[in-house]
Amino acid sequence: MPVWRWQVARWTTFDECAAALDLTPGELSWFADAKGWNRRAADPIRHYGYRWIPTASGGVRLIERPKPRLAELQRRILRHVVEALPVHEAAHGFRRGRSPMSCATPHAGRATVVRMDLEGFFPTVSARRISALLALAGYPEAVAEALAGVLTTAAPPDVLAAAPGGRRDPARQRLLRNLAATHLPQGAPSSPAVANAVTHHLDRRLDGLARSLGAAYTRYADDLAFSGNSLPLRRLLPGVRRIVTDEGFRLRDDKTSITGAHQRQRVAGLVVNSAPAASRADYDTLRALLHNCARTGPEAQNRAAHPDFRAHLLGRIGWIAASSPARAAKLRALFDGISWP
Repeated sequence: MPVWRWQVARWTTFDECAAALDLTPGELSWFADAKGWNRRAADPIRHYGYRWIPTASGGVRLIERPKPRLAELQRRILRHVVEALPVHEAAHGFRRGRSPMSCATPHAGRATVVRMDLEGFFPTVSARRISALLALAGYPEAVAEALAGVLTTAAPPDVLAAAPGGRRDPARQRLLRNLAATHLPQGAPSSPAVANAVTHHLDRRLDGLARSLGAAYTRYADDLAFSGNSLPLRRLLPGVRRIVTDEGFRLRDDKTSITGAHQRQRVAGLVVNSAPAASRADYDTLRALLHNCARTGPEAQNRAAHPDFRAHLLGRIGWIAASSPARAAKLRALFDGISWP
């Protein structure tokens, strides 16, 4: 009999799992795609739509949005399974009751702030890693692999070949290689919560390292933040790299920053030199975005293909509101002028 951990839905067979998800066993096999048919299928019957986005640093990002039936299936697994998996207290992204403000607050007024980024965060998380976590929760192998299959995908060769030009370096090759394998799709409603669950052990180890050095640690998605008043950087930096590598991730060296109190210190997009606050530039950028949404429609402005763009904008307004209610009121007035489909 399975040894169950946490309050996950207890599905002991593949057929029981399918029935609980309101699927036939054949339909569950179809969506789990154990044999990788989706990579070879014609566009109309693929499970995902694809969109490449150039990044500000010269790289590329692939947005993979599940089609409606798969998206609803992923939400069911999110409710019944993923939300019961443990998430470390240091994780602040994509969590109820957490925000960029809660992520940044522990670092306010510190002498030194260190920021480090994980490379290719979602594509690095494989189906095998998710299946192992679900097996630890108690699911038999067939169920764990089916659930992991529904939550992940592998990009078709023609989609990878259509990647736009940009910076050609080893990071791009690693990204394309991870996208070709099974990975968490950026654009699926379940992916952020799955990523938080998978990184629980990473967060626990980084938090332990930070505490041993008298530092604070928080994470917002792929953004790692450490701060302290007398940080031993010669121990912190290699320690973080060792733990990140051990846990199967990689740091982006070009994104590591170390800022003192005399410089602008930012965590999760907020300036933290004193109390966490959004900068004037961030406010102006969001105000322009809301204005354009009202003028041309929100779909034309959703260039990052957020699955719930309305909630994304409200979250950004809430982020401004945490430090400036007056600015947030002006942004909310602009938001109320948007016509949603």
